[in-house]
Amino acid sequence: DFFFVFGLVILSLDLVTALPLAGTYNNGYQTFLKRHLPPGTPSSLNQNEWEKFIKSLGGCDRPTQSFLHPDELDKVRSVCSSQGGKQLKGNLCISKQPFTFVTVRSFQGTCGIKSITQETKHLILACEVLENQCVPVHFEGNVRDEKPSNNARDCQDPERGSQDPGTRGHAPTFKMTPFWLFVFIFIFHGF
Repeated sequence: DFFFVFGLVILSLDLVTALPLAGTYNNGYQTFLKRHLPPGTPSSLNQNEWEKFIKSLGGCDRPTQSFLHPDELDKVRSVCSSQGGKQLKGNLCISKQPFTFVTVRSFQGTCGIKSITQETKHLILACEVLENQCVPVHFEGNVRDEKPSNNARDCQDPERGSQDPGTRGHAPTFKMTPFWLFVFIFIFHGF
C-alpha cells in the first residue's frame, strides 16, 4: 500500500507541475503588449525620439526590439486566430498579411541606437490561450522573411477547437519518461 500511495503522490506532483500557473500566459501577453505595442510609440524614425522612448520603457537591456503601432492591436491579435494567421510550428503562428513595424537595434545596456529600420514582413508570433482567447505572448524574428504556406492550417480560436492537439494553449500532457518508467516498475514490482 505504501508504494502505491507513494507512486500516486509522485504522479500527482508531476501532473500539477505540468499545468501552467494561472497568470503565466497573462503575464506573457502583458509583456508582449509592453514590449511591442506600447503607447507613445514614435511615428518617425528619428534617432533621438527612439532613444528617449526606449529609455522611458526601461528597455536598454534588449539590443534588438521590434515595435508595432498600438492602433493595430486587434490586427496583431488576429494573427493568433483563423482570421489572421496560419500555423507555422508548435505554438507559432505566421500572419496571413504582412505588417509594417519598426526594429530598433541598440548597444546593449546603453540605449545608444545603432539603427532604426522600418520593415514590412509577415509576423511570427507565439500564441497561447488566455481566458478562452488565443493571444500573442512572444514576437519571433522573421529573419528569413518567411511567408505563410497556403497548405498550412489556420491558427485556431479556442472555441473552434485546436487542429493540432497538444500544442498551442494546452498544458503539457503526461509523458512516459525513464523516471516514470522506473516509478511504475517499482510500484508494480512491489505487488
